[in-house]
Amino acid sequence: MITVYGIPNCDSVKRARTWLQEQPGLTFEFHDFKKAGVPADQLPLWMAALGWDKVINRAGTTWRKLDDATKAAVVDAPSAAALMQLQPSVIKRPVVEWGHDTTVGFDAEAWSARI
Repeated sequence: MITVYGIPNCDSVKRARTWLQEQPGLTFEFHDFKKAGVPADQLPLWMAALGWDKVINRAGTTWRKLDDATKAAVVDAPSAAALMQLQPSVIKRPVVEWGHDTTVGFDAEAWSARI
């Protein structure tokens, strides 16, 4: 089962969901961070698989709007996880669980090779 995690109004998430819907015979589930929150049991797995620094989106608007002290406090996986739980929009999107593998971001070419 494929699960896509993100925020519905995020452009990358929109493109990812559209791409997945266009693939014949492919089904997926969408988990909305805004409505359902960040799954506390999954976040450590994503960070272990990808690295906490790849899961947190330092290039995004949410990160840029944070005060300097908050940014400076993100120095390791526990501090990054705490921020991501409080501010789900700081997570790079979409996070996709492909069964036993996890990716972050949308890449149609890589996704085509995967399926």
